[in-house]
Amino acid sequence: MKNIKIHTENMYLYYGSKMALNNISIDIPENKVTALIGPSGCGKSTFLRSLNRMNDLIDSVKIEGNILLDGINIYDKNIDVVSLRKKVGMVFQKSNPFAKSIYENIAYGPRINGINNKSELNDIVEKSLRNAAIWDEAKDRLHDSALGLSGGQQQRLCIARTLAVNPEIILMDEPASALDPISTSKIEELIVQLKENYTIVIVTHNMQQAARISDNTAFFYLGELIEYNKTKKIYTNPDKKQTEDYISGRFG
Repeated sequence: MKNIKIHTENMYLYYGSKMALNNISIDIPENKVTALIGPSGCGKSTFLRSLNRMNDLIDSVKIEGNILLDGINIYDKNIDVVSLRKKVGMVFQKSNPFAKSIYENIAYGPRINGINNKSELNDIVEKSLRNAAIWDEAKDRLHDSALGLSGGQQQRLCIARTLAVNPEIILMDEPASALDPISTSKIEELIVQLKENYTIVIVTHNMQQAARISDNTAFFYLGELIEYNKTKKIYTNPDKKQTEDYISGRFG
């Protein structure tokens, strides 16, 4: 795989004395969609949250091994976590817009980063909403509450909010699991478009979704990375019987 964006090596993660991730080594390529699949509790969301140090917010977490972003270890003591999270954005399972206007949801991040020029903010808001495929639905209601949007629109707004601070990587934790099929389809189309400019890592329980939108798939089970390969290979001719059993619905 060329142009590796994220490289993890011999990574272990513990919650207190319980090992949640066991010796994970993986290369995630730039400008591709990498899907993390596996049954509930297998470690895929824990792994995802390690990539922008969201697990730092949990007291008992201990991480060993290396996670390199563009060759730099993100757990190095000199790393500024705020700028890391600007570079590595996150979209959660449940859309979580602020109880502010649509405009203010998008402008919030750039403002925190020191951008206060009105016309510059206007441009960022429009560009972010366009790139998240929600501009046409939102442009006439920019000053209305974001909470008035539908669930699918709120999720695209949250993606726009992530894009507004110019990340390089977007982590998505089951971004469509709470949405209806039409909204899910819009999010999937959006993810495929976004990989032109961003590296995307997505946790999904939806096997068909992973098959439709991802370039590479990693199968996790009980905290271990069982198999990682091009999505087509994982779905048509996996190397491990465990992967085949999970993909074909024999367990999980």
